Amino acid sequence: MTSSTPERSSPARRPLLTRRNLLASTGIAAAGVSAGPLLGWSSAQAVVSPDCSPGTTAPVPPTARGPAIPAAGYLVQEIADRVYWLTDGLYQMIFVTTAEGVVAVDAPPTIGKNILRAIATVTNSRVTHAIYSHHHADHTGAMILYQGARFFAHREVADLLRQTNDPNRPLPDVTFDRHLTVQAGEDVLDLAYHGANHSPGNIFVNLPAQRVLMLVDVVFPGWVPFAYLAESQNIPGWLEAPAQALRYPFDTYIGGHLTRLGTRDDVLIQQEYVAELKAQAVSAIASFNPASVYQSVDPTNPWAIFRAYLDGVAGQTANAVIPNWIDRLGGADVYTLPNAYQLVESLRIDYGQLGPFGIHP
Repeated sequence: MTSSTPERSSPARRPLLTRRNLLASTGIAAAGVSAGPLLGWSSAQAVVSPDCSPGTTAPVPPTARGPAIPAAGYLVQEIADRVYWLTDGLYQMIFVTTAEGVVAVDAPPTIGKNILRAIATVTNSRVTHAIYSHHHADHTGAMILYQGARFFAHREVADLLRQTNDPNRPLPDVTFDRHLTVQAGEDVLDLAYHGANHSPGNIFVNLPAQRVLMLVDVVFPGWVPFAYLAESQNIPGWLEAPAQALRYPFDTYIGGHLTRLGTRDDVLIQQEYVAELKAQAVSAIASFNPASVYQSVDPTNPWAIFRAYLDGVAGQTANAVIPNWIDRLGGADVYTLPNAYQLVESLRIDYGQLGPFGIHP
């Protein structure tokens, strides 16, 4: 057996982990993991026949659902004094209408020119300040729309933008290392960098007067994190970021993704999910028997052996976690397995929990 867990360097090739293809896409059955609990079939709200049609997933919990997106393709709402939330149901950004003009944070290309249309529905002012939450193009790939604005970003973001040389993401005019206050009229946005988490330069955007905090790709209100712990580049930093967020006195949380606004409770709930995932990963690393994979892999192929071992440990972890979360967070059956895989890898290579691959006696 050789597992078909997607290559880490080719995210676009990763198939959707649905109930039907979950085992086939990971080789978990050959690794000795029970299919039923892993797929969540023990949950009354998630019972699906093994011969269900491709793409069938567990029902989305009510707590994950957000407001309907109008026919225009976007929703804009004032969520605090002069602070507007803009979403297409998949990506999110905010903008602030100030006495000096509009301050925009991010520009997701999926929303695209609807950003300018949405702004025009609430003010005649143009965007004068544009802030990068981080450099990733899925959140900032339409920053070019803010022609004539002054651009702000962390120094690491500026360096990464120079490397990628994307004409749709202009280089920032102002950079900083740890903290920067952006003031427009009487409105203040505090930008802070607490170290690498999801990516180098991913910042906390705090609006203290309005009690709004924006931190992208860390907490996903109502949902489990995107695959591989949000494709984060620094897992220990990503794991710490929610606790850093809770030190801010915010009421409303903007996570950059999916269906609804967040609250402090959403941050706590994700911490709970990740803590359980981590505890089960630690247990799986300690208890999974690597000898169990040799019966079905090529014994002359070390990569096949090691990959089957990692798939088995991740599968055992997900098997224990999914049933507890399938009714609490959206996508628990879709992305818990790749999240488990990433956490297992971080525990091994970042934290030194190597299981059978520790110091040879």
